[in-house]
Amino acid sequence: MKPLEAHVNPLTTLTEETRLALANLADAATDLTVPSLRLGVTGLARAGKTVFLTALVHNLVHGGRLPLFSAAAGQRMTGAGLQPQPDDAVPRFDYEAHVRALVGERIWPESTRQVSELRLTIDYESSSYFYRKLGPGRLHLDLVDYPGEWLLDLPLLDKDYASFSAEALQRARAGSRAKIAAPFFETLARTDPDAPESEPAARQLSEDFKTYLAACRADAHALSMLPPGRFLMPGDLDGSPALTFAPLDIPEGAHAARSGTLRAMMERRYEAYKSHVVRPFFRDHFARLDRQIVLVDVLHALNAGPHAVADLEVALSEVLGAFRPGKRSWLSSIVSRRIDRILFAATKADHLHRTDHDRLEAILRRLVARAEERARFKGAEVDVLAIAAVRATREATVKHRGDELPAILGTPLPGERLHGDIYDGNSEIAMFPGDLPKDPESLFGKGDSVSEGVRPEFQTAQAELQFLRFRPPVLDTTAEGLTLSLPHIRLDRALEFLIGDRLA
Repeated sequence: MKPLEAHVNPLTTLTEETRLALANLADAATDLTVPSLRLGVTGLARAGKTVFLTALVHNLVHGGRLPLFSAAAGQRMTGAGLQPQPDDAVPRFDYEAHVRALVGERIWPESTRQVSELRLTIDYESSSYFYRKLGPGRLHLDLVDYPGEWLLDLPLLDKDYASFSAEALQRARAGSRAKIAAPFFETLARTDPDAPESEPAARQLSEDFKTYLAACRADAHALSMLPPGRFLMPGDLDGSPALTFAPLDIPEGAHAARSGTLRAMMERRYEAYKSHVVRPFFRDHFARLDRQIVLVDVLHALNAGPHAVADLEVALSEVLGAFRPGKRSWLSSIVSRRIDRILFAATKADHLHRTDHDRLEAILRRLVARAEERARFKGAEVDVLAIAAVRATREATVKHRGDELPAILGTPLPGERLHGDIYDGNSEIAMFPGDLPKDPESLFGKGDSVSEGVRPEFQTAQAELQFLRFRPPVLDTTAEGLTLSLPHIRLDRALEFLIGDRLA
């Protein structure tokens, strides 16, 4: 798909871009004293956004082990601390509560349900002799956390209700979704779009559609393309008319909706959703980002099967299609902000032995190949990493039937099951999670996507893989009793790509 600005009508583009330029001018004026960088952190459900943000801040503030983050490795980063949040109308990311959950209670914090922000100020010495003579440097890192599902709403800005309905119903009738959506289609079959508008009818149809979307997202299916995004995380808009609509079966070439009909009611609410939910998110948050990390739970999709992988591929393409990539320059940052670096990160790399990390990266790179090409064409830098923002396991070697196998050691969450055993959340185990295929193409269809035919290798790889959810680790302490920062896998490489050049 084309970048977002190509989707929005010219009047909307002119109006929104003028407002954005004014906001950027205000940001630029503030940056004259201390420069700032707005880093967006997003990902689809269960990708680990909250954990990533908490670990990032914890390691920077507490001097974590970051050997591949040049500012820290070269001891040029002299300090980092949290500051009052500059945006008074945006909830603050509750870093302190999330640290207590991870470190004190050893439980994973609650998932992202809304936009939140956090300002971290980094003090550093420049690597340039000239700039060091001018004095120490300082950077405000504004971390913007938001659900990835909301990105999937941005293409709706260029779609009328009929187009939205046609695409949503076509998706619901395809592949594994058809069975999941059966109750919704039963209600839809009894619905006459030209009947008089009815609040009970609208609510019933909307609830059945939301139930279908929620079932698609459940672990058994792990599907990702589930717009409208707010239907699954309504927040304070729960029950509002703007979130009480659903697609209708509208014949191609049908006449315009007559006033007072159910179809007219649904169209009106769909447009309200765009006006009151999607546009404010784009204008107030998304369009002001400088850089972006997209967290992806590839292992969860592999567990669910080929349809989940195919759906993830489409969703990632939609996500990157919504970005505004481009090269960074002083003038462009004032007139129209662009995202100049995008990192795709496959999370939960600690669920695999390190010998499989390159394979995990290769699978994610294959999933985002088309989207990555478009972003590079626009001038943005793109990278792909396998990471674990908080490492919950250690590595070991176990013997099985005379063979030595690479294994991971960790404490499964209470209720996790493996080979008939149910774990209590206290016992550490060693397990061999299996190997990802050497060739990522073996997981994909015979054509351009998984949906065009599943290779036998996918079923073989899926059958051999086994993933459990583990508790956060017990933090190590030094001989002096000092508690160390949260352990990770390649968080330092992610930091170097995302902000390293701004601390040079």
